[in-house]
Amino acid sequence: MPINIYSEATPEKLAYLCDRNWRLPDQVDALETWLNENRTKIKSGQYVADIGFTLREDASGGGAAISPEMMRTMADLGMSLFLSEYPGENELLRYPEPG
Repeated sequence: MPINIYSEATPEKLAYLCDRNWRLPDQVDALETWLNENRTKIKSGQYVADIGFTLREDASGGGAAISPEMMRTMADLGMSLFLSEYPGENELLRYPEPG
């Protein structure tokens, strides 16, 4: 579920981005590109961009940055940003589900 963009007011799904790419920096870039390409096609409303991500194994600080322009576009569209953290593959191995 890396990025699911949908309307809160209706069952409308606007986009699904970054299938199987759980890296937050890549996802933020993809969302910003999608917003730039689609902002004039979407009426202002109540939307959600839900980014599902995992921690990067190669992380050493830094990461994704959300630009003021991206925040402005999202605000103009009435779009909330949800950050949904999921366990990485190593975490799933370390903490298996009970049962």
